[in-house]
Amino acid sequence: MSHSVGRDNSPAVALFSKVPEVTAFFWIIKVLATTVGETAADYLNMNLGLGLQMTTLVTVAVLAVVMTVQFRSDRYLPVVYWAAVLLISVTGTLITDNLTDVLRVPLAVSTAVFAVALVAVFTAWYRVEGTLSIHSIRTPRREIFYWSAILVTFALGTAAGDLIAEKMNLGYTRSLIMFVVVIVVIAGAHLGVGLNAVSAFWAAYIVTRPLGASMGDLLTQPGDKGGLGMNATAVNLVFLAVIVVLVGYLTVSRADRIENDSRALAS
Repeated sequence: MSHSVGRDNSPAVALFSKVPEVTAFFWIIKVLATTVGETAADYLNMNLGLGLQMTTLVTVAVLAVVMTVQFRSDRYLPVVYWAAVLLISVTGTLITDNLTDVLRVPLAVSTAVFAVALVAVFTAWYRVEGTLSIHSIRTPRREIFYWSAILVTFALGTAAGDLIAEKMNLGYTRSLIMFVVVIVVIAGAHLGVGLNAVSAFWAAYIVTRPLGASMGDLLTQPGDKGGLGMNATAVNLVFLAVIVVLVGYLTVSRADRIENDSRALAS
């Protein structure tokens, strides 16, 4: 990540970073949360019969509560942070679903709009702060930029993933393999040819959204549609259990904290 000095002179600076270090745990939990977000949105909408609009209202209300706790904390708290990511995953899915199913916005249009919105968020973030480093997320303003980018990446990943699935008709298995290959290419570009760490991180973050969705669909969709036909509730519970175990481990071990890293104070 870039560690250039930001221009935020606000006195309301937290001593510690408000987000985790990017480790293997980060990516595992992120993909699991993405998969749960995809299947949970469908479960609440269709299985429980809440409907798309009610599901959206409930999810956004719960997200608002969690984000309030996140912003009021003075450091990274794994339980709060990953609860926020999980809820944003559901919210990002619902934003795209509302645009597609309710407003009838073509996926190509929503994908383009979200891509432009993400560029706008990054541009504003860099112009104001002078850095996009995750090690610098120590002020409310930087947190706003960070979580705005997270939300748009989920919406963009959903729209782009659905667009690819619709246009290319690859099926769940081949789609999953394709997104894994894209992530490997991104990692290789970062490690092998010097792709900027910030660009590599956000590119991978976007692609893990359709990857997680493809994995969820592969596991839960019926066999005649190319899936394995597993029970969606069981899959959600297993994935949530794994997330809880990993977040519990990170809470105790502090393995993904960057609060004691000099980069957090130098950014």
